[in-house]
Amino acid sequence: MKTIDELLSEGVAGKRVFVRADLNVPLDGTRITDDGRIRAVLPTVKALAEAGARVVVASHLGRPKGAPDPAFSLAPAAARLGELLGTGVAFATDTVGESARATVAGLADGQIAVVENLRFNAGETSKDDAERGAFADQLAALADVYVGDGFGAVHRKHASVFDLPARLPHYAGYLIATEVGVLKKLTEDVKRPYAVVLGGAKVSDKLAVIDQLLGKADRLLIGGGMVFTFLKAKGHEIGTSLVQEDQLPAVREYIERAEKNGVELVLPVDVVVAPEFPDLKTKAPGRPSTVAADAMPSGQMGLDIGPESRTLYASKIADAATVFWNGPMGVFEHPDFAEGTKAVAQALLDSKAFTVVGGGDSAAAVRILGFDENAFGHISTGGGASLEYLEGKTLPGLAALED
Repeated sequence: MKTIDELLSEGVAGKRVFVRADLNVPLDGTRITDDGRIRAVLPTVKALAEAGARVVVASHLGRPKGAPDPAFSLAPAAARLGELLGTGVAFATDTVGESARATVAGLADGQIAVVENLRFNAGETSKDDAERGAFADQLAALADVYVGDGFGAVHRKHASVFDLPARLPHYAGYLIATEVGVLKKLTEDVKRPYAVVLGGAKVSDKLAVIDQLLGKADRLLIGGGMVFTFLKAKGHEIGTSLVQEDQLPAVREYIERAEKNGVELVLPVDVVVAPEFPDLKTKAPGRPSTVAADAMPSGQMGLDIGPESRTLYASKIADAATVFWNGPMGVFEHPDFAEGTKAVAQALLDSKAFTVVGGGDSAAAVRILGFDENAFGHISTGGGASLEYLEGKTLPGLAALED
């Protein structure tokens, strides 16, 4: 895989460089609530612009239905990119149409443009190779060189991720190079003890990675909504908590395999419950109470790990040499149910281990709860991509960058 440093050494002045970034930031209307993914691509964009490239940045945002939708415009992300770079950033109001062609044609050396949301075009996400390829041809006409730096999308077989690199000289940007280097530390020559903390809402989202980790990790710490499927699989009452009934057989098998393989499976000993899911907009009091994990009242919903569990989880992280964390421990967006996620984040900071926060909600929680991002070993920009890499899958966007 060639890197951006090799591209820069070859010279990029005057060349149109297409940067496939991940600007898929959360929006409240037109207000960006977390600009972490924009910040992550700054080193690549800045280096190219300073070397005289004419930089064309492209990304998806959200899940529009293959047609323009103002709610998913990249205009706010383009404006924020310009603010962070301290320079003007042109914005094309389409992706491969008249505005994009004119905007790119108008770039001088060292200038930057962002084209509109890639997913406003059905060809970007099409499962039909010909349709995807036709869109990739249109994208290729905008550039001379391709730089892949949208790690959060490399697990998708999309036109701008998979098909476009085949049509242009291609290189990995700084973010992708860093992400791959970090993930190799979690899969090759891992320093032990190796602890993995998994949370989030659905156990089905994590089944494949749990399957892999039962042969690689020393400890698995489970939290979030997915933990209640584990607790029910052990025969415990879980009240009105989230549960995936169809996953109970698989979870029971994982519990048995963990014991057989000598993998320590850590589940909460107490949980924070409430009568209903909290209002995340008003942050109205959630009426929390703490109960034993094996004695949940029938009319209560589990929304976080409890204080004894926080202490337990911190102790299991404290002496680890490598820690990977993906998924919050509870409904961290509400102050009454954020303490479990805070405790895990603080335990990672207090640990001397190599720590990786695996993107998605975990990365958002770190920022929203006020932790210093730079204090962690690495915060990934791609939760789904990170998990699929750990599952051992071939990621289309990485395969496309290989020569």
